[in-house]
Amino acid sequence: MRRRRLGSSEFEISEIGVGTWAIGGHMWGGGQDDAASIAAIHAAVDHGVNWIDTAPIYGSGRSEEVVGRAVKALPAARRPLVFTKFGLGENSDAARKSASRAEVRAECDASLRRLGVERIDLYQLHRIDPKVPEEDQFGFLQQAQRQGKIRHIGLSEVGIEEIERARRFFPVASVQNRYNVVDREWEDVVDYCERDRIAFIPWYPLQAGEVARKGVKQSVRRMLGRAPRASSGLAAIAKRHNATPAQIALAWLLRRATVMLPIPGTSRRKHLEENVAASAVALTDEDFAALT
Repeated sequence: MRRRRLGSSEFEISEIGVGTWAIGGHMWGGGQDDAASIAAIHAAVDHGVNWIDTAPIYGSGRSEEVVGRAVKALPAARRPLVFTKFGLGENSDAARKSASRAEVRAECDASLRRLGVERIDLYQLHRIDPKVPEEDQFGFLQQAQRQGKIRHIGLSEVGIEEIERARRFFPVASVQNRYNVVDREWEDVVDYCERDRIAFIPWYPLQAGEVARKGVKQSVRRMLGRAPRASSGLAAIAKRHNATPAQIALAWLLRRATVMLPIPGTSRRKHLEENVAASAVALTDEDFAALT
């Protein structure tokens, strides 16, 4: 698989990673086959993936535990980088844990313990806490980086002004915002990251499976209220490339920006292999323009 640099860091990582919200059962957990999840992670490594994205919110820490077990089972030379997060509560997507220094320090230590590592490769602020001064949140990350608990720092669901405020404290290696072929709210942030060489990690890259199952027809109609002309174009492009709509959607993301690093979530080897194969899809200029 082709590789891209994680922002201005030293990491050269596969252009597609593995998202693990499904492994942990997202916020509620339960019902996941840990053995199948570990096999999917190992299959990803076999296919050239060298980084995994997780978070404590995914199954109340379960995802981090499973990822830690999967990584530890591999020979040291084959172990992927592990990225995790902090600062989002478990009651709803809008809920936040306190980002006070004491609570964040405890959350960071808990992630280190569950993952079984001494240092987190990329630690991402899942949401900025509006009730805690940003200086405290950014200041903790700066301190933890200096202490060696975390190697690089990322942000999630942030605009340009927030990124710039954080950059006063530390180099921002990555930004993880919701973004995909039918949801482009953060276009300006993608362009900003491309210009300043900050990695952009789009979460929800396949619109929770809708693109994979249906193309973009229903998604475009429901979200934008427009005639879904793009759906027939995506289907035709997928057919020409002997690919699935999901693979075309991922290929579009990779073509959209050189700093783009999608993390399609999966807990099954079959889906993992389909997602990884999108790296080999080369869209033409006409394909890209039509989808855009």
